[in-house]
Amino acid sequence: MELNGRPVSTGEIAGLALYGYGHFTTMLVTDLRVRGLDLHMERLSTDCQTLFGTVLDIPRVRELARRAARAHPSPSVVRVTVFDPGMDLARPAAHPLPQILVTTRPAPAPAASPSPLRLGTRLFARDTPQVKSTGMFGAIRQRRAAQTDGFDDALFIGVDGRVSEGPTWNIGFLDGGGLVWPQAPCLPGVTARLVDRAADSLAVRVSTRPVAGAASTRVSGAFVTNATTGVRPVTSIDGVHLPQSALIRKLAAAYRELPGDAL
Repeated sequence: MELNGRPVSTGEIAGLALYGYGHFTTMLVTDLRVRGLDLHMERLSTDCQTLFGTVLDIPRVRELARRAARAHPSPSVVRVTVFDPGMDLARPAAHPLPQILVTTRPAPAPAASPSPLRLGTRLFARDTPQVKSTGMFGAIRQRRAAQTDGFDDALFIGVDGRVSEGPTWNIGFLDGGGLVWPQAPCLPGVTARLVDRAADSLAVRVSTRPVAGAASTRVSGAFVTNATTGVRPVTSIDGVHLPQSALIRKLAAAYRELPGDAL
């Protein structure tokens, strides 16, 4: 764990731990290459403007992420968090000075067929869903509640009854041979956008439209996406079994074949 390229002290991350005001992106780094690196950097830049109203030094971000990845065995999971260690809780808009925190952990062992997920729907929406924020209390609480109820994870449903996302992933559905992303307030995930590229390589139609929670089980398949696990199939929603489509396996394989960009 390094702050601006040096070991971080407990005091420097106290504000992040206590207030949770910041944003981040998580990248799977293999041989110093990252799928969708441009999308990760775009996210950091946009979210920094949204939360702090300032321009983030993207070349510096890449330098610090590269330094951290070099120091650990490949592949590794590198998380870049942007926050202001000196933020005043009473005056959070006063003189923001966002800093770059880089943390690294071993990547999970790659799996050709990750185990399918059993999802349970929960009425929930993240605060400022378009930002990948560090404030994860609500999402983790819903994940815990779903697991307590016997599911693997939570699938968020809005007050309008529409499917949106999960605690740390996007969800895609298959409908008549095409790919459907839910039209709802949610994080524009990097992996989901890369799956669009994989779908294009397979000539698979991609669309975005509202998906009602009540109709989410009447599809020909579903899967979730994030940077760490890639494409992972969903086996059931609220206990209703979903078909295990061969197209999901093809999308997963096409995603894994996408080239990484040099960090």
